[in-house]
Amino acid sequence: MTLLQTEIPGGELVARGKVRDVYRAGGRLLIVATDRISAFDYILPTGIPRKGEVLTQLSIFWFDFLREVIPTHFLTADVGAYPAPFPEYRAQLERRSMLVVEAEMVQIECVARGYLSGSGWKEYQQHGTVCGIRLPSGLKESDRLPEPIFTPATKAQTGHDENISFERTTALVGSELAAKLRDLTLAIYSKAADYACSRGIIIADTKFEFGHSGGRLILGDEVLTPDSSRFWPRESYRPGGPQFSYDKQYVRDYLESIRWNKQPPAPALPAEVAEKTSEKYVEAYRVLTGRAL
Repeated sequence: MTLLQTEIPGGELVARGKVRDVYRAGGRLLIVATDRISAFDYILPTGIPRKGEVLTQLSIFWFDFLREVIPTHFLTADVGAYPAPFPEYRAQLERRSMLVVEAEMVQIECVARGYLSGSGWKEYQQHGTVCGIRLPSGLKESDRLPEPIFTPATKAQTGHDENISFERTTALVGSELAAKLRDLTLAIYSKAADYACSRGIIIADTKFEFGHSGGRLILGDEVLTPDSSRFWPRESYRPGGPQFSYDKQYVRDYLESIRWNKQPPAPALPAEVAEKTSEKYVEAYRVLTGRAL
């Protein structure tokens, strides 16, 4: 079953984002990852089979992997343990939902980059920098950086992610929290990237979101998924251009190929494109966890 939107009568819907539906659940939150996919800031009318399962199950894997680095918002994914009325809707929630603590989220997207790609590559070509950080000259697209860098972002009013400097981050959240966010982001990225590389996947970049709960800083949202990260197969990695990836770049490439003007309405995806994208997501889960989904 491809799930584009949850319908839970009696459940208090807090938010319906590009991918996730969030419900209040007895002083906690229930996060449901649907199979919706967005590209170029628009939600497409076609879902990606099993995408919500991958996002949830992979996040749970990483929450456990990182438990000694930082506490997380994750409580349980056992539908039977959810408060009423949610257990009645197991068909919608099984394997794609998790009960989490509610946190006051820090309004900064914490991005770690280990390789030169995406918006970082575009900025580097123009200025020799990424988020204002000066990099060595002569780097090629997809090159590994001398060391991972912290490149925070915030949401502009248009809804687009806006890269900001560390100095701007400090002005927004204070010097102590900004330093903590930077250090945690790079520590988590390095630990995860080393593990992923041992499994045959390069994590080129990724983003984390943190929040405060019970007087402590915790890791929230989703973690190290194909939606929040750039995953490249190590065996096919060749710097000097774009890389084969496990993320939704395949969808973006299709939309570019049909010359969509990136204005509503967003076009539907052919069944073969949706299925191929699903295969990439499921394969990323299998390679990273060593388990079938």
